[in-house]
Amino acid sequence: MSKALRLSEKWFRLGLWLVAFVFASFLIGLGGNIVANLPKVEQRYTLDDFIDKPAADTLRAELRGLQEQRQAAQDAHDQAQLKFNGARANSQAARDTFNNWLATRHATRRAEQDSELIERTQALDALKILERKAQADVERQQQALLDARQAEARAQRTLQALQSAASEKLGVELRQQELRVFGYRLALTLPLLAVAGWLFARKRQSTWWPFVWGFIYFALFAFFVELVPYIPSYGGWVRYVVGIAITVLVGRYAIVALNRYLERQKQAEAMPDVERRKELSYDTALARLAKKVCPGCERPVDLANTAIDYCPHCGICLFDRCGKCSQRKSAFSRFCHACGTASSEGRAAS
Repeated sequence: MSKALRLSEKWFRLGLWLVAFVFASFLIGLGGNIVANLPKVEQRYTLDDFIDKPAADTLRAELRGLQEQRQAAQDAHDQAQLKFNGARANSQAARDTFNNWLATRHATRRAEQDSELIERTQALDALKILERKAQADVERQQQALLDARQAEARAQRTLQALQSAASEKLGVELRQQELRVFGYRLALTLPLLAVAGWLFARKRQSTWWPFVWGFIYFALFAFFVELVPYIPSYGGWVRYVVGIAITVLVGRYAIVALNRYLERQKQAEAMPDVERRKELSYDTALARLAKKVCPGCERPVDLANTAIDYCPHCGICLFDRCGKCSQRKSAFSRFCHACGTASSEGRAAS
């Protein structure tokens, strides 16, 4: 249709489309802020809202005490292990020294060294006793550490059981909350979509069409961007059902619109030639001719063929002769392009 417009009118229309998009962008921004704040109308639930608080607090306090005991047992075990390592090193060093001395003693076989042998043996036994005591201390600390860890694990399992039960309740509540928030979004966007549908059907070609189309774009954005991505899944059932419903509604509208259009075309093609041209606006006829289709039935026609004066599909007159100069011209033109004489049929088409 743009080829049939005046140059200034074309620029004005582009400017009005820009107004429509700017209007839609501001509406989308406002709607986005409203939709983003919808979850705030619901309470933000946490795990603590559904857990047995007295039992959980008792277990947490017990866990803190057990963790402190485990840490103390770990520190005592580390100290005992360090002492045991030192005692074992001292005992091993003394044994190595004793073995070296004993080898020398066997080599020399000096009787006066018997008393020293007894002393060295006694010292070595004392170190071995200290080593064994240190090892026993390590074993006691290991047992204490194991007991602390097991007690902590039992308390942790009990707390996890409470948290698991609370987590199930929280999940149920969050799903219900998600459904409620989706209901808020639906209650907000469906009226917008209904108003947009009414505007599209009744007002899209009115004087205020830029604002009409801006609101339509806003409603479509609110539905398909602000609503559809937040449809609860529940295994895909809700999304599939909603998708089927939307497809059926859109498909039904398209089928009904197509049938109405075809019915109007049949009625128009049954009308006399002059009446059919009166029903067509001047701009619409020029726009369809620019697309090389018949203005009456919108079927393709070879307009470059000078032998074709009537549409071979519906019979509407496409070209006639000027009443003054007999020049072949478009039957929808208001003036003859050769002599400028006004066309009575062209004026009727306007």
